[in-house]
Amino acid sequence: MDRKKLIKTFRKLHKWPGVIITIFAIHFAISGIIMNHRTLFAGVELSRKWLPRSYEYQNWNQAAVRGGFNLNNDSLLFFGNIGVWIKTPGGYLENNQGFPAGIDNRKINQLIRYKEQLIAATQFGLFRRTMSSEKWEAVPMAIPEQRLVDLFIKQDTLVILSRDYLIKSCDLKHFETTTLPPPEGYTKSAGMFNTLWELHSGELFGTAGKLLVDVLGFVTIILSATGLIHFFLPNLIRRKKRIKSSSGNLPAAFKLNLKWHNLVGYVFALFLIINTTAGIFLRPPLLIPIVNKRVGIIPGTHLDTDNPWHDKLRKGVWNQKLGNYILSTSDGFYGADEKLSASMIRSDVQAPVSLMGCNVLEPVDSTRYLVGSFTGLFIWDAARGSVSDYYTGTGYQAPVGMSKPVSDHMVAGFIHDRTDKQWIFDYNRGIAEKNSGEVWDMPANVKTKSPISLWNFALEIHTGRVLEPFLGILYLLYIPIAGLCVLMVLISGFMVWLLPKRKKQMIT
Repeated sequence: MDRKKLIKTFRKLHKWPGVIITIFAIHFAISGIIMNHRTLFAGVELSRKWLPRSYEYQNWNQAAVRGGFNLNNDSLLFFGNIGVWIKTPGGYLENNQGFPAGIDNRKINQLIRYKEQLIAATQFGLFRRTMSSEKWEAVPMAIPEQRLVDLFIKQDTLVILSRDYLIKSCDLKHFETTTLPPPEGYTKSAGMFNTLWELHSGELFGTAGKLLVDVLGFVTIILSATGLIHFFLPNLIRRKKRIKSSSGNLPAAFKLNLKWHNLVGYVFALFLIINTTAGIFLRPPLLIPIVNKRVGIIPGTHLDTDNPWHDKLRKGVWNQKLGNYILSTSDGFYGADEKLSASMIRSDVQAPVSLMGCNVLEPVDSTRYLVGSFTGLFIWDAARGSVSDYYTGTGYQAPVGMSKPVSDHMVAGFIHDRTDKQWIFDYNRGIAEKNSGEVWDMPANVKTKSPISLWNFALEIHTGRVLEPFLGILYLLYIPIAGLCVLMVLISGFMVWLLPKRKKQMIT
């Protein structure tokens, strides 16, 4: 194919897909910038009534509830993405007073009783409240990582788990932060998913990387806007010429717009191509082949840390009978000795946990645990090394080869109350008691006071899940198709700019 035909082909590939993908590219850009600054936007929330009906809480679904316990014979405290509430015979009482404004600030990952106080672990720190006080109070913690994921008690010590560290305290004033020892046979590596995730967000290169990705978001908006102007302005110029026989300053504006479109495009093309390529592997179906792959760590990046458990910790318990800690991590279940000095040992047989992490880790007896995630709900005997399905009682058999990343039972929470009822909270279907199928009514006042955070709404847009009510399961194809379309527009646009330049250089 000669150069003219090649340029003409690239122009078509750049023009028409570019016009179509523009609105989606702008959504990717804006939502990505918001997601990159969760703390900044934590106080901003949106009413769910403006969203598709599937985003309205129904039957306590969508991780509205993660766990809970009885306060007395007739009241039950529960917590989750909607904050903290108390179920009483007279209705539901809100218990969120004192948390910072915004639903994102009162998403509770774990809540326990400790020394006559309620202690809550959130995305943004630790909070406490006595039963007689009127509000929650923030607990100052001089630790480098405030994303708290779990709480549990070891004898008289409160153990706090962040995504990076294990922290102990006996008085909520003094904290001992421990970097957990590496596992047996540890070699420095990272999951391919984590590497691509941090590359896509820019976090791989620290604050500078996140700011660069923010710039790429603004660049995407600029390229989309100037591209649309370049597409529609010629028609406006011709129309104005027919009416007034003069197009005024529009031709000059057209040339200036094209100049800036080309300049911004070729400067940032490579960065945008890398960022887009990383993004399309973070959602199914392209996620499936990389989900368990490990890669080397790029020196000097955010993942290049001396902490072998950086961003890997999810849940934990202290087992008195076995005399060790049991920790759920993104790499599986590990045991740690009481002094946290010896290498951590990976459990030979363990309950399956989805990529999204362990949501339930509750003791059944001295060595058995209830383990729940989007992979299902299982009984795991940490001493004997056996796993059985919680619903059927049959032994668990790991699937061979690639399999669905989630099961039909996407377990988000669990409560075992004083009446021996076992309440299971499925992410999609909501609450159901294991044996009777009984449910709780979800009153309007709870729904009204449980909006969606701007950050979560941006996540729904960025991942394409907002399209699920309209496309069904086909929404999974949105990210790979849109991503490939963006790549085609970027590459063809760069070639449209490059080929004439090379021709001029050859002539010169």
